[in-house]
Amino acid sequence: MIMMRCRAWVLAVLCAALLAAPGEALAQTWPNRPIHLVAGNPPGGATDMIARVIGTPLGERLGHNIVIDHRPGANGNISAEVTAAARPDGYTLLYANNSTMVINPHIYTKWKLKPLDDLVPVVTTITNQLVLAANPQAVPANDLRGFVEFMKGKSLFYASIGNGSQHHLAMEILKQRSGMDLTHVPYKGGGPAAIAVISGENTVMFGGTSAVQHIQSGKLKALAVTGKRGWATLPEVAGIGELYPGYEVLLWHGIFAPKNTPQPILDRLRAEINAVLAMPKVRELLVSSGAGEPFITTPQQFSELMRSDYERYGKVIKELGFKVD
Repeated sequence: MIMMRCRAWVLAVLCAALLAAPGEALAQTWPNRPIHLVAGNPPGGATDMIARVIGTPLGERLGHNIVIDHRPGANGNISAEVTAAARPDGYTLLYANNSTMVINPHIYTKWKLKPLDDLVPVVTTITNQLVLAANPQAVPANDLRGFVEFMKGKSLFYASIGNGSQHHLAMEILKQRSGMDLTHVPYKGGGPAAIAVISGENTVMFGGTSAVQHIQSGKLKALAVTGKRGWATLPEVAGIGELYPGYEVLLWHGIFAPKNTPQPILDRLRAEINAVLAMPKVRELLVSSGAGEPFITTPQQFSELMRSDYERYGKVIKELGFKVD
């Protein structure tokens, strides 16, 4: 009886070792070639800038280049689908913001992918606010209160980085609170949206890095930011929550992997990316550009953040009656 139990125990240990071996073996040799970081926005916007600021030192630490693979369209849905369909070997990762992960499932009703189930959260990267930026020639006001006054009796256009983006949703919530009449014009990314406002095609937009650089150059004017209070990047600009209590729209970005990616690879990625985010130079580049602040969380905190934001935005979207398809 004892011999049989020993044999059974040995067999169980061997089976467990065999099952674990493929993932562990892959992790031991990973990476041995460039890693593709799939981004849902075109070059020139905040996502592209942040991915490169993080990707360059990450590639140096891993010993292989991080290739930014732009797959714009459908507010990030295409990039998420490409990543979810990739081999779970650590060589295809998704760089996404919370719009793709926790807002899109509520507004793209025909989208078959379930980001919270079909992709694995690896690590958070940044958190940020948006800034309400206006064309200086078209808007005489210098703050949100003045802009709301200016908009009385007017119907103008606003740009966003795409249908259903957080930039889009932030304006729709503000319209609901303020009563302003603004018509949405979507673009494929922050760069094109900012250019449209500068050229006068549209009057205002909510933007991140793409808007901040033009505010600093004087091509756009900052009216407010989307936090309850101000923002370190533009400390002189008031938060919308100061005029409309309870208003707050914050962004976060993160990196995701296809489901079934070996845990040792996920663990190493998380450790290396967190080490990059802790670099003073990386923090300085992110904050000074308006891209946000490094955002380091535990795996449990990241999962809880996704679930809570999914529920919160789902409630807001339902109240607005907002759908894209």
